[in-house]
Amino acid sequence: MDHKRAEGGHRLAAADIGHRVVVRRYVGIGPSGRPLYTDVLGVLAALDDDGLRVRVEDGSEHAVAAADVTAAKRVGPRPARYSEILELERVADAAWPAPVHERLGDWLLRAAQGWTNRANSALPIGDPGMPLGAAVDACEAWYGRHGLTPRITVPLPPGRAVADLLAERGWYAQPLVLVQVAPLAGAQPVDGVRLSGEPSAAFLATARARKAALPDAAYHVLTGPPQVRFAEVRGDDGALLAMARGAVVRGWLHLGLVEVVPEGRRRGLARRVSLALMEWGLALGATRAVLQVEEHNTAAVELYRGLGFATHHRYVTFRCMQGSPQGGF
Repeated sequence: MDHKRAEGGHRLAAADIGHRVVVRRYVGIGPSGRPLYTDVLGVLAALDDDGLRVRVEDGSEHAVAAADVTAAKRVGPRPARYSEILELERVADAAWPAPVHERLGDWLLRAAQGWTNRANSALPIGDPGMPLGAAVDACEAWYGRHGLTPRITVPLPPGRAVADLLAERGWYAQPLVLVQVAPLAGAQPVDGVRLSGEPSAAFLATARARKAALPDAAYHVLTGPPQVRFAEVRGDDGALLAMARGAVVRGWLHLGLVEVVPEGRRRGLARRVSLALMEWGLALGATRAVLQVEEHNTAAVELYRGLGFATHHRYVTFRCMQGSPQGGF
């Protein structure tokens, strides 16, 4: 499909399906005798030689004939609403479920024997039912009772007041994490990737090496969602070369634990295991994927950009200064 652009330049292609676009369309001649145009902003739903369809925010689709398109290009994602950020955090929580899970008002308190920040931190996503300072005190006490360093994972910007208070109290801010999303409409089939409903011994051994430990609670986190798959690529000798884990929750594919061993690097294996899980999620009815990646991990950010991921929002995990620094998100 060849869409002429009034200023010359951008054209839409199949790779743009599922992404946000703006399309300028010709709508006729005005009273002054000059041509009239209007813009359609939304998600590109379909594209062929005859025209395209754009799904706008209210869910309706606008069909535009190819002959009427004068300009078309992909644009950045709409800034996420606070309600969307908090709901996506709930989805991610369900996809990475801590075995100990309690509430403090709307806040979530999670514990998993210290395995990963996300499963061992409070998630402030609403009203804790008490003044903010008292809620932080309650988090400190709760994690102390569970023998864990108090941590609070703060989605930004909705949790800015929480972040400011924790910084004032001297809590340590760990590296900023990007929460990224991508459409699954263009998920591609891949060969040579094995999917299983249970993690293999090699998968668990690699996860143990990456996260420094693998307590019993880790298995609950990994296998807890009803729909979960573990992707692997093996070498000719049967050794594990690459792996990733996916879980489908509420129409979202959560992608994580993407890992390639040194012997398998620079062969596109991280992309292959990710694509295999994206295809699996699409087959289960998921329409979007979400993942978390530390902002400073530029190689991973570039990999995910190539898979269509863009940043939805950010979060930072604050750790109470008692106890030693621990990584892992």
